[in-house]
Amino acid sequence: MVQYRAVLAGCGAMSRGWLKAIAETPSLRGRISVVGLNDIDPSAAHRLAIEFGLTHAAVEPDLEALLAGTRPDLVFDIVVPQARHAVVSAALRHGCHVLSEKPMATSLADGRDLIARARAAGRVHAVVQNRRFNAGVRRIRQTLESGVLGTLSAVHCDFFVGAHFGGFREAMEHVLLVDMAIHTLDAARFISGKTPLAVYCHESNPAGSWYAQGSVANAIFELSDGVVFTYRGSWSAEGANTSWDSAWRIVGSQGTLLWDGAEAFSAHVVSGTEGFFRPLSPIEVSPPADPARTHGHASVLLDFLDSIEAGRPPETVGADNINSLAMVFAAIESARSRQRIEITA
Repeated sequence: MVQYRAVLAGCGAMSRGWLKAIAETPSLRGRISVVGLNDIDPSAAHRLAIEFGLTHAAVEPDLEALLAGTRPDLVFDIVVPQARHAVVSAALRHGCHVLSEKPMATSLADGRDLIARARAAGRVHAVVQNRRFNAGVRRIRQTLESGVLGTLSAVHCDFFVGAHFGGFREAMEHVLLVDMAIHTLDAARFISGKTPLAVYCHESNPAGSWYAQGSVANAIFELSDGVVFTYRGSWSAEGANTSWDSAWRIVGSQGTLLWDGAEAFSAHVVSGTEGFFRPLSPIEVSPPADPARTHGHASVLLDFLDSIEAGRPPETVGADNINSLAMVFAAIESARSRQRIEITA
């Protein structure tokens, strides 16, 4: 078993999910040795080291110095989005494979640049789209592939969560689209297997919002083969939270599948040819094709390591994930211009 030396850049709250996945997954724990912790606030790195028993790891606020001193194989990029391009670029210059938090960049130009840098360095650069690695998303994809719902025509998603983070998110522009909607948009792209073509989006920040801007977005995406994807989202809707994974309605030519984003599934298909409303029969939602790919962060990390060893792109490689990022930035441009925007990665 290959053991990889890893540096973790960014020791804020998000880093705990990564380290917890490594600590609780034997097949990761035996393959990853965290040799360095980087944060502009060294005290945050020291607290993380103590919490996860990483007291042997070097702590250094200067990433370049830490990479030179520890010579890692991997960099886990968990910094705020504005710092992402510099961190990933530095890691690639030092010959590291990089797994980044989402979004992969704060602009499409930066995203394309990172893809080019990874290609030139001969290294893997992938993005943690952990919410596509859960059982519900995988089950929907498998059910669609079985053909039982007929031809896919529409995907509809609702995301309503009153989340009080504090910190940088509450000062961000386009906070819902940039920081959260990317999860649902990426999952919709994966579930449908379609290419995003265009979008019309309306963005707002209602009275009572504790965010600076853009806590609400409603978008209609045109996908390939005539499929429509709609997204209704809010990070400032109190009183009836959906799942973090949204609530889904998948419409096919023969029936519809509903998922609440947690444990509740319901699916029915047409079972007769007569009547104002055709008779329906319930169907079972398929199990995931590969249960090993349903464990969120752990599955992303395993896919990342396996891809390095196999010499193949991981599922969320930057060169593919930029298509999800393109959906976000097209939605933002549509909201600004109040026009339909074509999506180009």
